[in-house]
Amino acid sequence: MLTAILSAFLVIAGMGLVLGLGLAIADKKLAVSKDEKLIELEGAMPGANCGGCGFAGCSAYAEAVFKGEAEVGLCSPGGAALAQKMGQIMGVAVSADMEKKVAFVHCRGSEALTGQDFAYQGLKDCNAAFLLQAGPNACKEGCLHLGSCASVCPAGAISKDPEGFIVVDAAKCIGCAKCTTVCPTGAIKMIPASASHVVACNNHEPGGRVRSKCQVGCIGCKICETKAPGSGCHVTSFLSTIDYHEADEEALAQAASLCPRKCIIER
Repeated sequence: MLTAILSAFLVIAGMGLVLGLGLAIADKKLAVSKDEKLIELEGAMPGANCGGCGFAGCSAYAEAVFKGEAEVGLCSPGGAALAQKMGQIMGVAVSADMEKKVAFVHCRGSEALTGQDFAYQGLKDCNAAFLLQAGPNACKEGCLHLGSCASVCPAGAISKDPEGFIVVDAAKCIGCAKCTTVCPTGAIKMIPASASHVVACNNHEPGGRVRSKCQVGCIGCKICETKAPGSGCHVTSFLSTIDYHEADEEALAQAASLCPRKCIIER
């Protein structure tokens, strides 16, 4: 009996050894070797896997660039430094004008400063509230303050401050822009990380309507544009926006001081 058991054990052990050797040989023979460029690209990725580039993750984006299916420079967390590194690896020229961008909530409205059409008591989600008459705010283009953006932020850069405003920590923001896609009113936009001032309003209605709905909204008066021409401020569809490529810091600060609604604010 003991001999039979020992024989069976040896047979099984032998089979295991043979199968193990076979798998090891097959692994080596059938292994697909990665190109050095692809390995370098994957190693350069920040590992955020935020999806802001439009791909499932950093490795997927690196592979798409390697195959020529995606452009260099789509990674917001990596910024200009990563774009230059990827350009060197792939042997392609990369524009130097690739400043990192961060999210900003273009709204300073609140229940105290902005009129309310009704008292919303539903699900604490901006998109859910927006389904009901585009939200409770009289201004339909402002922040709804329910934090859907914070729930999708992979870096934990978005929170609600003690006054109830949704704020973005620029130091933590990786620029993936997920918050901009989930915001139903479009109040969150990407701005250069170096921006010193921003127009904290998103309302495109005529000034009279804005005045009737919000105490701090832009009324499109064009004072920023006409009185501080070097500020980079331009009024389009009753809303002032800043062209940061042409903005002079001194003129921009002047525009902020002249703004009658004080909606051009320092960051």
